[in-house]
Amino acid sequence: MVSKKGIFFAISAPSGTGKTTICKRILSELVGIVGSISVTTRPKRAGEREGIDYHFVDQETFLKMREQGELYEWQELHGFFYGTQRRLLEEAIRAGKDLLFDIDTRGALTIKRDFPESCLIFLRPPSHDILEQRLKGRKSEKDESLRRRLTAAEEELKQQDQFDYVIINDDLDHAVAEVKRIIQERRAESTQ
Repeated sequence: MVSKKGIFFAISAPSGTGKTTICKRILSELVGIVGSISVTTRPKRAGEREGIDYHFVDQETFLKMREQGELYEWQELHGFFYGTQRRLLEEAIRAGKDLLFDIDTRGALTIKRDFPESCLIFLRPPSHDILEQRLKGRKSEKDESLRRRLTAAEEELKQQDQFDYVIINDDLDHAVAEVKRIIQERRAESTQ
């Protein structure tokens, strides 16, 4: 059941924590929630699809979108730009839809600032060593990129206390169940 007033759910995590995998599971297993598809200048990874995983654009297009006010929020991460289209938020608000964001910590905190009733969920890895193993397991990370992502992870972990919930992703099914429970509880609270 979709609540009359949509709720924004933002899930943030360091790279390699399972954020995107968990978001995809939530979108496939819960009814009445739609995913926010970010715009990015990052190259497409194997298996990613335009309009499903991201809207892939070149830097010139991204900067033009930013200048024209088409982006609600944007960040530069690991040398690439990521942003949320303003139109998507406006449509969700008008339609009363629950919206799930797979977003970095700064973007999540921007959403919470502007939409205080939003629900922020932070996923953390069980340990630094496991995070490093997961990133190396991607095989898409060069040494320089790996170091940058691990440094960024330390900074993101410092912000977890600003989130409504923190979930340790040491078991994917358990983490998905926890996120679903949180979403269902928030939905129930908003209809009371």
